[in-house]
Amino acid sequence: MAGKDREVLVSGKTSFKVEVPYSLIETGEKGEKPLIIYLHGFGENIDLFKKRCDSLLNLKAYHLFIQGPYPIYDRSRKKNVSDWGRAWYLYDGNQGQFIKSLELASEFIQGIIDKLLPVIQVNRIGVMGYSMGGYLAGYFALTRWKHVNDLAVTGARIKTEILNENFENIQHMNIAAFHGKNDDKVQSGPQANEIEMLKENGVKAELNLLNENHSFSEVYLNQIFKWFKRSGYEEV
Repeated sequence: MAGKDREVLVSGKTSFKVEVPYSLIETGEKGEKPLIIYLHGFGENIDLFKKRCDSLLNLKAYHLFIQGPYPIYDRSRKKNVSDWGRAWYLYDGNQGQFIKSLELASEFIQGIIDKLLPVIQVNRIGVMGYSMGGYLAGYFALTRWKHVNDLAVTGARIKTEILNENFENIQHMNIAAFHGKNDDKVQSGPQANEIEMLKENGVKAELNLLNENHSFSEVYLNQIFKWFKRSGYEEV
């Protein structure tokens, strides 16, 4: 019978390399300045997010835009692969898979930063993420707390459970959440609870609840710009 003589000799896993673009932009005069890391939302890419965040380039800083590693297939077949949207991690509802995927993406981001730090003059590091990029920004900051000074999360929840109640690790950090009252994709309530928990545990954190939905509008960007300035970042 067909198949009786078949035998699987070897099975396993190996790595498959995918090239992922990033872009470092310097604004303001030369010298020490902050590094801001930008993490886009699901379905966006580096070019789209740079255009969206153009107003934030008026901050004196190094601006690091990184593209998510997972391509989202364009079913219309009208876009080049370079124009496809991207994702930061794989999530199937399983929390273990979620954390594993966030950690892999964070290792990837840390690798880019480690390559750049020897050749630029950085005096503080800020991370800014929207939606899917917001979840990753929060995870990255809370697990790489020795390196991150400022965290801005839009349209996502900061998962404080990964701290295992070690809130003292992040008491040096400035944290801001920006969320839409009309956000029907990620409800604002859970994020509000996270901000209150951070504040109760001695972390400088604030919630900016705006009359917006889940789209990353100029209203969000204006408030994020003002928050960075309040946190000590200088305007060009």
